Amino acid sequence: MDILENPAGPGDRRGTIEVITGSMFSGKTEELIRRLRRAQLAGLKVEIFKPSLDRRYSETKIVSHDSRWISSTPVDNAYGILLLAAGVDVVGIDEAQFFDDSIVDVCNQLANNGIRTVVAGLDMNFMAKPFGPMPALLAVAEYITKVHAICMRCGSLANYSYRKSSEDQIVVVGEKEKYEPLCRACYNRTAGSTALKDHI
Repeated sequence: MDILENPAGPGDRRGTIEVITGSMFSGKTEELIRRLRRAQLAGLKVEIFKPSLDRRYSETKIVSHDSRWISSTPVDNAYGILLLAAGVDVVGIDEAQFFDDSIVDVCNQLANNGIRTVVAGLDMNFMAKPFGPMPALLAVAEYITKVHAICMRCGSLANYSYRKSSEDQIVVVGEKEKYEPLCRACYNRTAGSTALKDHI
């Protein structure tokens, strides 16, 4: 189901949580921007947020890998969103995996206050483990969209974000120089080969 607008009519604000998720380079941010621009075109008041640590393309814009962008407000923590989202119809949040678990409470509060809340984030980290608060966000969301990249090794649908660099911390912000999307088979083959080399 393609969720484009809140089904509630004027004066009947029913808050919801929509989560757009998938691997890196799968089009999550592009889809988030599309939905938020449609809300703006509909005359709704929209506020957009991202974690302040994400400065890959811009400090004050959400930018997709294909260079589409929309203005946003960087915040240091999830509760900052509540302070800045009063009186709006729609809230967009990018890179939700970089927030701590409080983002779940924040999204629930926004939705409970009648605000359509659209969230994008990675479902798994580079080790193919659930990423931060994303599992809990998926559990409370009314609508979930899973998008896929293309595997850089075989051309199949990709669901995994393979880290090519040697950093071992969970949060490493980067682009194509550090990550590539892989399908399950190619990820298992490549990650297993890397793990074996690390132990030799």
